[in-house]
Amino acid sequence: MDSVRILIADDHAIIRRGLRALLAREPGFEIVAEAADGMEAVKLAEEALPHVAILDISMPNLNGFEAARRISASLPDVRVVMLTVHNDDHYLWSALKAGATGYVLKSSAEFEVVEATRAVSQGKAYFSPRVSRMLQDEYLRYSQQNQTDDEYELLTGRERQILQLLAEGQGNKDIATLLDLSTTTVICHRQHILQKLNLHGLADLVLYAIRKGVIAPEAGAPRGA
Repeated sequence: MDSVRILIADDHAIIRRGLRALLAREPGFEIVAEAADGMEAVKLAEEALPHVAILDISMPNLNGFEAARRISASLPDVRVVMLTVHNDDHYLWSALKAGATGYVLKSSAEFEVVEATRAVSQGKAYFSPRVSRMLQDEYLRYSQQNQTDDEYELLTGRERQILQLLAEGQGNKDIATLLDLSTTTVICHRQHILQKLNLHGLADLVLYAIRKGVIAPEAGAPRGA
């Protein structure tokens, strides 16, 4: 199996060195580029073609959200992990909209960045457990305050399965192959899921899955898997 090619972008050299040292000792990981700002990250991503780009949110010249958006648009196969000090849903929401499938807090990066890199390189999602627990708590509070019926119960078994696979980062074609369905059928299921849950896109869907606990915080994998 080929090595996982990794780009690291952070404006603090000491953090870049720490991440490089941490990731380089992992079997199967290869650091192919380092960037000190968002513009350099985009440029190096296009040149080095990494499998995973680890981006700090707060970078000069071009922030991590915009860098992620540009990398995801031009290189859709590159998986993005956002590295941040922010553990609130506003930043997570922005990261998801920018195309990130991983979100790691700097306070626990030493323990989580390896797991996050491995997870997203395998097509899964990864969110720091602290962020996932916070979002689940907020979801419970919202449900109790509004006393609304749980829309999740409106989904069929197949729709719940596809919801989980989408939230884990699987594409329509991958899901179709896995479930022995046509891509058109998967797209139809996806549209029905969004309609039933009153969601407006993939970022909404992933955030809902985190809050609902459909994907586990450890590596975006199903609970008990």
